[in-house]
Amino acid sequence: MTLPIDELAQILRNAAKAEIMPRFRRLGDGDIREKTSAVDLVTEADEAAERFIKRECAALMPSALFVGEEGVAADPALLSRIADADLSIIVDPIDGTANFAAGAPLFGVMAAVVSKGETVAGLIYDPLGDDWMLAEKGSGAYLVRTDGERVRLRAAAPAPVADMIGVASSSMLPKDQRRALLNRLAETRILANYRTAAHEYRLTASGALHYQFYVKLMPWDHLAGSLLLEEAGGYVRKWDGSPYRPTDVNGGLLTAPDAESWRELRQLIGSDIA
Repeated sequence: MTLPIDELAQILRNAAKAEIMPRFRRLGDGDIREKTSAVDLVTEADEAAERFIKRECAALMPSALFVGEEGVAADPALLSRIADADLSIIVDPIDGTANFAAGAPLFGVMAAVVSKGETVAGLIYDPLGDDWMLAEKGSGAYLVRTDGERVRLRAAAPAPVADMIGVASSSMLPKDQRRALLNRLAETRILANYRTAAHEYRLTASGALHYQFYVKLMPWDHLAGSLLLEEAGGYVRKWDGSPYRPTDVNGGLLTAPDAESWRELRQLIGSDIA
């Protein structure tokens, strides 16, 4: 199956230029709303960008099921349709909405293509850098610039745990587990959190980070990035060691440069946390 992945990338880029960047640092008080908490936000830009992408995807791939983060917020049953759909497009119109709403220049637009329950393509567009990373299953991962230049991506080489640099999203954990997790990951060289999986996956796929730890699994947050990282040579597994699938919404995710590094990190984190 030949996918119009380059055309999909242009749709994300056009949506960002039309609906996201004109609103960056220009949101009014009524343009930002809480969904489930003070750090789970939606803005007028999220909703407008998703409408734009959905409309253009309907023209590009009319038979595909469209699943957007904001659409699922309105109709959670959309998630259950991914498993049986011949083709799905999973979209996060703004990943890093809290950063976007705060005026912090660190957010991205993500899309994944799922065919019969398998992720076959993923891309992450950076509106500020105006470039994207994309991967098709079995074809490698690339940074693509607007002039058409493509640079092959490589995940970081394995390193001792004490030298690893990574990110962890721990806010969904109970406070005692969160405290224990952060204490254990202090054994690595640097632990950070950028509040945007889009850029965390971009950093890991390009070799700037060794590991990622996530508690919450939603397809728009992880499908594109996990394929990108795997095609760049990295290792992605759920906490129980099983492969991550588009229909998985429970459990958490841990990434590493290779299987051995993953096992070392998993042992460090401990089964009482993940």
